[in-house]
Amino acid sequence: MGLLRVMMPPKLQLLALLAFAVAMFFLENQIQKLEESRGKLERAIARHEVREIEQRHTQDNLRERDSSASSQSAVDEDDLVIIYNRVPKTASTSFTNIAYDLCGKNHYHVLHINTTKNNPVMSIQDQVRFVKNVTEWREMKPAFYHGHVSFLDFTKFGVKRKPIYINVIRDPIERLVSYYYFLRFGDDYRPGLRRRKQGDKKTFDECVSAGGSDCAPEKLWLQIPFFCGHYSECWNVGSQWALEQAKYNLVNEYMLVGVTEELEDFVMMLEAALPRFFRGATDLYKTGKKSHLRKTSEKKPPTRESIAKLQQSAIWKMENEFYEFALEQFQFVRAHAVREKDGELYLLAQNFFYEKIYPKN
Repeated sequence: MGLLRVMMPPKLQLLALLAFAVAMFFLENQIQKLEESRGKLERAIARHEVREIEQRHTQDNLRERDSSASSQSAVDEDDLVIIYNRVPKTASTSFTNIAYDLCGKNHYHVLHINTTKNNPVMSIQDQVRFVKNVTEWREMKPAFYHGHVSFLDFTKFGVKRKPIYINVIRDPIERLVSYYYFLRFGDDYRPGLRRRKQGDKKTFDECVSAGGSDCAPEKLWLQIPFFCGHYSECWNVGSQWALEQAKYNLVNEYMLVGVTEELEDFVMMLEAALPRFFRGATDLYKTGKKSHLRKTSEKKPPTRESIAKLQQSAIWKMENEFYEFALEQFQFVRAHAVREKDGELYLLAQNFFYEKIYPKN
């Protein structure tokens, strides 16, 4: 460089210095741009890696959630418990036979609640035992319990998941007439079994005419207390409070209550709502032998005079009010579940869907 300064004129030396300075500035500028570009590239790669990780986590979470939901759904179905606290002489044996016929095919257990002397009211200690059995007896789940027991409120015992209650009721006078003859002549289900009033040949009309105790209006008081439950007032014949409590329980505590006169519709709706238990129930009811097996023997329809005499009582009016209330509720549910075409009932398809789902993926 010193040699160049000696050999080159001053003007050329100045130009060379300027050229060198410009070249260095240009190189530094390019290096800076390359550094910035490298920084941008590194940040872009980092963002891409973060997105990939987030996507993997999201997919894993979705798979876990779907798997968990599927597993939970299966667990929930296998944890179901149905209680059918059947009212006597309402076609309860006919319906229960369907549950027995389907339990093997649909993989659930059927258990009969056999109370001493068919007492529908449990002691407080038996209530605790029963609630504990129903909720904790996992080997028996899913389970269908049935028996002549009045409604029991599981929430009183701190139970988080209550069983599903279902039931069937009947026109109160028709139910009483059927029960009257059943105590005397039995039925074709167990024809050889000796009944409590066997040998008494008096007809229902003769009983009403004579003012007998087995056909008294007080004997009508049964469906209301069965739905009212384990309160003392429920069993006070003619209690208005019991009637209102029975209505409340029917609407709020029972998934479905059918009527004997429209039992096939009840079975069809149960199959639609609870296929885990009742898949195949409608066909079985239509074609099976057991579902129509139990019929009270020697039953004679009462005369108009006998019916009119019973209908004068306040007890009949209350029991009939409850029956009409249950029938109206059942028909309301049925109207929104089935349609009739060419004399045949068919279930309505799903009538709702989901939309406007946010946030968008």
